[in-house]
Amino acid sequence: MGLRISPSILSADFGHLVDECANVAPNADWLHVDIMDNHFVPNLTFGLPVVNALIGRVETPIDCHLMISDADRWAPGYAEAGAKSVTFHIEAANNPIQVAKDIRAAGARAGMAIKPGTKLEDYEDIFPHLDMVLIMTVEPGFGGQSFMSDQLPKVKRAREIIKNLDLDIWLQVDGGVSAQTIEACAQAGADTFVAGSAVYSTANPRKAIDDLRELAQSATDSSWWCAH
Repeated sequence: MGLRISPSILSADFGHLVDECANVAPNADWLHVDIMDNHFVPNLTFGLPVVNALIGRVETPIDCHLMISDADRWAPGYAEAGAKSVTFHIEAANNPIQVAKDIRAAGARAGMAIKPGTKLEDYEDIFPHLDMVLIMTVEPGFGGQSFMSDQLPKVKRAREIIKNLDLDIWLQVDGGVSAQTIEACAQAGADTFVAGSAVYSTANPRKAIDDLRELAQSATDSSWWCAH
């Protein structure tokens, strides 16, 4: 069972963004890029031009998390630009199955993100059309927030759905993931972890990634969901 650590560049130094990406590249599986439009969430971050620039300068695959309105219109463009994974919010999609198909057709993995207040059970029928499900463990919009442990049952339920349907879907958690919380996420069923400040606020971001991976792997090996 492979685990993935995706540093969120939302916590990086924007003035040296390419260098910040390159610094973690040897240890990171993905780079997580949070796209916010100041509409779906009350913050404004990156857009397609920045993603285009990064894709041309870094070798680590880009995982775009779109916290934007009108995902049906905008999500495929990030895949067309070269992002290897594009995740849209189910709350911002009118036809989520078609969005997922469009993302895949453009050559990227299709992910669905779900906010803390949204019921997962309402969207079980979409799982077969996805490559990843993202359970938000904070309210989307800002980095550095405290982990919401009450979302762990949702992570577990998502893993149960994936297992019951025998799907090959990555289960990602994003928000407050750190050395203090990653084990609980892994035990609940997550296999893909977004970490921002837990990586970039440390003196040695590469070591922070390795430490997070070790904690997650140990918790996974003893978890209820991992095939032994």
